[in-house]
Amino acid sequence: MKNIVDSIAASRDITLDQLKTLLAATDDEAVNYLFSRALETCRSVYGNAVFMRGLIELSNHCKNDCLYCGIRRSHTSVTRYRLTKEQVLECCSTGHGLGFRTFVLQGGEDGWYTDAVMVDIVASIRSQYSDCAITLSLGERSRESYQRLFDAGANRYLLRHETANAAHYASLHPAEMSFDNRMRCLQELKEIGYQVGCGFMVGSPGQTPETLFDDLQFIRCFEPQMVGIGPFIPASGTPFENEPAGSVETTLRLLAIIRLMNPRVLLPATTALGTMHPRGRERGILAGANVVMPNLSPKDHRKDYALYDNKLCTGDEAAECRVCLDRRIRTTGSQLVVDRGDYRK
Repeated sequence: MKNIVDSIAASRDITLDQLKTLLAATDDEAVNYLFSRALETCRSVYGNAVFMRGLIELSNHCKNDCLYCGIRRSHTSVTRYRLTKEQVLECCSTGHGLGFRTFVLQGGEDGWYTDAVMVDIVASIRSQYSDCAITLSLGERSRESYQRLFDAGANRYLLRHETANAAHYASLHPAEMSFDNRMRCLQELKEIGYQVGCGFMVGSPGQTPETLFDDLQFIRCFEPQMVGIGPFIPASGTPFENEPAGSVETTLRLLAIIRLMNPRVLLPATTALGTMHPRGRERGILAGANVVMPNLSPKDHRKDYALYDNKLCTGDEAAECRVCLDRRIRTTGSQLVVDRGDYRK
């Protein structure tokens, strides 16, 4: 298995057979070698820095009805909310004081946030926090919309592709959502000039080694600046509420593989990892991740942005979360830094 790890690191590619071997491996020494090579690769580019992104959950209204999502349109028991521009700017003010130099505005596909509304919010953040990066994660929009937001000052856009297999995509989404449109959005974001992030859930219903291989090959060819993966966690009140959760161990192996295939990629240790395992984010860092995304959203609304059950840190104040995370990251030999954490070409 060490030969496989070395081959991936050298070629920055993987075969389906190699992927199956790594996912099925039971030899702890060999698995630890995979993680150590990934960590070494990450530190060869970024040192021991771990970059913070301040997550601001803009809205839990969504026009879509994705089968896995806790804020899907037809989930009638969700308490819906929207943040005002003033609330967003207050979150940014708190975050900037705590050392955050990237703000991530994430939300459901909520038509209330028109281009005019979002351009105003983005431009206001840009004018007040010129030293910060602005990341958007607002789903599928038109090319014209993406361009307006970029021109207003947004730097990055996160849009998980969810799966690079069209049939698998159809099994996770309602009929009105299109795999081709998701791919169009990602390509247009890149053409406009955003630093682009894609990603997928590990262990989503219907996922196989073959669909995971499709994901890895898509990432290899698309060359995103960011990749976000985390274990699938069922959400109550959704069609997938009784499906088994994804595996932390599989997620860690895939993080390491993605790092070896894409040495410069910005790779989060996600909140979902921390939700599934008490040291999930730390283990993600040790498997090659170098980004964490603490929550800057107003405390009163965090529990309402429940994409899945038992989400981590819904009750923490931003400052509490920052101090706790700093302490946790130091146990991995890494450190949180005050930095935008841009992709290094």
